Amino acid sequence: MAINRVRLEDIAEALGLSVGTVHRALHGHPGVSPMKKARVLQMARTMGYRPNLAARYLRSKRALSISVITPVEIASFYDSVRSGVDEEAAVRMAGVEVHHRRFPRLGVGEEQAFEAALAEKSDGIIVVPGNLARLQPLIRRASRASVPVVCLINDGPGTDKLAAVSVDTTASGAMVAELMGRFLGRIGKLAVTCGDLEVPNHREKVQAFETALRTMFPAMTLCDPIQNHESESEAYEKTLDFLSANRDIAGLYVSTGNGAPVLRAVRDSGLMGKIAIIATNLYADLVPRIQCGDVVATIYERPYSQGRIAFRIMHDFLVNGTCPSLRVTLAPLLVMQSNLERFVQQEYFGTENQQNPALADEDGELAVVGGHLL
Repeated sequence: MAINRVRLEDIAEALGLSVGTVHRALHGHPGVSPMKKARVLQMARTMGYRPNLAARYLRSKRALSISVITPVEIASFYDSVRSGVDEEAAVRMAGVEVHHRRFPRLGVGEEQAFEAALAEKSDGIIVVPGNLARLQPLIRRASRASVPVVCLINDGPGTDKLAAVSVDTTASGAMVAELMGRFLGRIGKLAVTCGDLEVPNHREKVQAFETALRTMFPAMTLCDPIQNHESESEAYEKTLDFLSANRDIAGLYVSTGNGAPVLRAVRDSGLMGKIAIIATNLYADLVPRIQCGDVVATIYERPYSQGRIAFRIMHDFLVNGTCPSLRVTLAPLLVMQSNLERFVQQEYFGTENQQNPALADEDGELAVVGGHLL
């Protein structure tokens, strides 16, 4: 269809929306939720209607202000997330201001940080959602004010978000179950430590682990999850108490990056090297444990890439009107003794990707083109 023959009425009819809503969405006026605006922009492009969104937006704004709301803990993980955001922002920096807002840990303080971002009239908000019950009304407020929200790490189900970027939690949990079952010969007593089962991605990993284990290895026994709420002291104490009472444990799945205190508890219980451990992500205390064989493997959730992709989605939506997929899901990476050196040398969780983002793209750490994971 030729551009000059496409009318607002055509777009409105295709989407079942009013002409007024379509007009407001195309011209960046308030009163249209980011998700609805994304649908309108996508349909406009499909039908051949291409307003100059970037020029129109930049005429009305001196600079884009994007708030990035992340937890302080676990620092080894979220520092990489923030590095990814900053690296992508540096690539696209003209006319963009990034404001990092930090809260202590998931479920503690994220709503105050979100309210501050709204009060300062951020153009877009990237947030790691923990307590959804408290964040849902705030994300709804942002949507009504035409402030797009990208949920990072956690999907944020049931919210009025523009998009979500996360690792495939179902694949993570199921992969660990299969590895653990095969490594232990299909028998044994297992446990899983997690952050908080109220957090969707924590819950999804545990559920996927349990489902795969029950399906593939029905003779194995799984204990109740050990929740540590991403607290180092709680993780150490609860793990040590559990291991003291369950000396017959055969395997332990550490399903979040809060693994350093868990490993200390295993060591202090006298079970290090005697049970199969599969961890999550990479951090200083974990590397030597994989090298010496105390830890079988770790599931790397690519925090740096998640940060870069989330910022890319937000920037492209605000400046170019690009409509992302509702959810961008990254495949988790399996790290074992045999390939650990590659990850450590290339510093997937350190500086090399920050110095050379092109290398990261080529080598598979980033694999998103036009909002789609390759």
